[in-house]
Amino acid sequence: MERLPPLRLLTTFAEVARAGSMQEAAGRLNVTRPAVTQALRALEEEVGVSLMDRSRKPARLTEPGQILAQAVEAGLGMIATSIEQIRAQAVSEEGQLTLSCTLGMATYWLMPRLPLFYANHPDVTVNVQAPPSDLPALRPGIDVALRYGRGGWKDGATQPLFPEEVCPVGHPDVVGYWEAQMDAPGDIPADLPLIHVTSAEAAHWANWSEYLQHKGQPMPRGRAQYFDNYVQAVQAMLDGRGLMLGWKSITGALESEGIVRRWPGGALDLGTGYFLTVAPGSEERPAVTAFTEWLRIAARR
Repeated sequence: MERLPPLRLLTTFAEVARAGSMQEAAGRLNVTRPAVTQALRALEEEVGVSLMDRSRKPARLTEPGQILAQAVEAGLGMIATSIEQIRAQAVSEEGQLTLSCTLGMATYWLMPRLPLFYANHPDVTVNVQAPPSDLPALRPGIDVALRYGRGGWKDGATQPLFPEEVCPVGHPDVVGYWEAQMDAPGDIPADLPLIHVTSAEAAHWANWSEYLQHKGQPMPRGRAQYFDNYVQAVQAMLDGRGLMLGWKSITGALESEGIVRRWPGGALDLGTGYFLTVAPGSEERPAVTAFTEWLRIAARR
């Protein structure tokens, strides 16, 4: 392998590329601006070409600089990922497990129930991760994944946790007001305001268009609000901004407490649910066994 420039020079260069300026990079690295300039000069000597176009203010990456920046970012990213995997494996010993699930599942279903698990298993720690993609995966370091869909995952031992059901929900006052204007059971009045969740990450969840198509109803022409995640949408719904599509894992507890009310006749079974998948190699770990057994009981309740 050809000799590489010192890692110190590459990391400094990567920070400059990310920050877009040497001054900003110096602040992030907690070093002086001259130290950054010196490191860039040294790296250019190592590489043999100019990496920064200093004729512009602020200086910008040259074409070779852009090529190297992409390679360094990818390389450092792989190193960081590998270190994270090693750390995850190191802490996933007895009494530790890592779970991946959606943000809505973590916020509204799992976290409120975890104190009950800890009460009976005080020596076990559950590390919860909610990936931005909203598609939990059994990547290295993850012991358990809770996933929404129709099943079929083959990357671990998968079993159904509970079926899902979609139904419009809203603040009790909002539902009560608009229910009086409903033409037929389950129908959504034409002027009723709707709350939408629209993002690439939420594409596998039914939206209002799909729901109303299943119900054979047109899209209301009332005021609409759009959010890119369910947590914000739920807050808008609690504030009385309109109806949102509710899911058992997200709004079920709020409904049980009387904080929200479901739309009469609006429940719809899409044949989906939540599934529990345990990573290969994690099935026999006592912490994972204790947690998954508790999880199945909690789901039945």
